[in-house]
Amino acid sequence: MAHQKGYGRQLSAADIADGRHRDFVGGLWEDLGRLQFEFLCLRGLSPSHHLLDVGCGCLRGGVHFVRHLETGHYCGVDANASLIEAARHELGRAALLEKQAQLAISQNFDLGQFGRRFEYVLALSVFPHLVRDEICRCLVAVRRVLAPRGQFFATFFEAPPGGDRQSIVHQPGGIVTYHDRDPFHQSIDQMQALADAAQLSMTLIGDWNHPRDQKMLVFRRQE
Repeated sequence: MAHQKGYGRQLSAADIADGRHRDFVGGLWEDLGRLQFEFLCLRGLSPSHHLLDVGCGCLRGGVHFVRHLETGHYCGVDANASLIEAARHELGRAALLEKQAQLAISQNFDLGQFGRRFEYVLALSVFPHLVRDEICRCLVAVRRVLAPRGQFFATFFEAPPGGDRQSIVHQPGGIVTYHDRDPFHQSIDQMQALADAAQLSMTLIGDWNHPRDQKMLVFRRQE
């Protein structure tokens, strides 16, 4: 998984103990953690479901999901090994180690390593840091582990039709995105083409009150 500049930097044990991982993943710890949790709950996530968190980082949202789901029903994967260590730190801090969250490191969307299918998959703030070939690789990997009626929710920065080659300032948040460098934006047509290539249906949910204007998509297996 390719990510924003510096994302590959490994945090030290001292960094993690000091909580610096929370800023490393973009801050807004409480706001974005709660927002994604409440969003999926409104979309039907129940304790009995299995959730795969792609790009889980240090569990900004994960701590809420682990608390909500039955034991062993949360799986998270990230490219940065030190963030997985920070995730374990957060689980211990929240007294959630007994919930047996499954955490893994992968650079290439090896999602089959968990050995199961998922009713819910989430990729928050992942697509904005991937080139299109990597987005397609992620979609194909998710399709392989998505339950027959499963849903894959993913955020992206939206570009207007035909306007994707210009830089875009997104409000709220003031984030500037580009067509050729991180953070990336994509048009709906571009995302639809990637979904088609991965044999997934795609629906634009759009605005979901993200504080930095990332829009929401949902992907499903084609019937």
